[in-house]
Amino acid sequence: MSATTPPTGERTTDAAWDPGQYALFADHRGRPFADLLARVEARDPRLVVDLGCGPGELTLGLAERWPGARVVGVDSSPEMLEKARALDTAGRVEWVEATAEDWDPTGLGATVDVLVTNATLQWVPTHLRLIPGWLDALTPGGTFAMQVPANFDAPSHRLMREVAQRHPRAEDLRPGLDRAAAVALPGTYAALLLDRTPEVDVWQTTYEQVLAAPEGAPHPVLEWVRGTGLRPVLGILEDAAEREAFEQEYERELETAYPRRSFGVLFPFTRTFAVARTRRA
Repeated sequence: MSATTPPTGERTTDAAWDPGQYALFADHRGRPFADLLARVEARDPRLVVDLGCGPGELTLGLAERWPGARVVGVDSSPEMLEKARALDTAGRVEWVEATAEDWDPTGLGATVDVLVTNATLQWVPTHLRLIPGWLDALTPGGTFAMQVPANFDAPSHRLMREVAQRHPRAEDLRPGLDRAAAVALPGTYAALLLDRTPEVDVWQTTYEQVLAAPEGAPHPVLEWVRGTGLRPVLGILEDAAEREAFEQEYERELETAYPRRSFGVLFPFTRTFAVARTRRA
């Protein structure tokens, strides 16, 4: 979720990850993880890694699924890892602070049987260059499983960019929003993986998410992106009044794009999935 790193030479100013804000939509965020893991057929892996583990709930689920495995959760956010360690009362998982680009799987002392990265690689612009190395770190017959959002052309993100373009600090805001859209097309992931192993499954799913929208509450899509895609903006706009003005303008756009209805707000969300198994020995 946040095993992130900026491009070479660029210093990120993103707002810190907030586990509480991120958890507001835990059910919706957790469902793609379950759908991804449903296609992972590993039975008794010895070493399982969750790259971009976030606040840890889903990583602990890996420990429950494979009780005999050594499970490692990697994330770049100290805030997320603090939450994860607090949840892991049995000390079941090894929690490691590292960015995706700095993480070295060879440092684990064993080859990886299952490498999962869920809703993380959109924050790692270089991930297409990193994936081959991660595949090389797997045991023969090991599994690489990834999921990334594929909704950067949706109104939620398009309107964010448009409001940023109109902002007096547009040039400051642009790099962070560009960096957050590093996701490739499904065919690109398929070709990258198939060049290295024949057992590859790539697919997309659009979830018609229904978000609660209580009267008088902030628009739920604004609450959603506060925990993820809006972080680059919030990291730049450090002044509270400046942040509030941006959010108010953005929220007005969201109210039109995602109208409140009697049941809440419909928030379609497309995600790309890929599962690859390396060649067996």
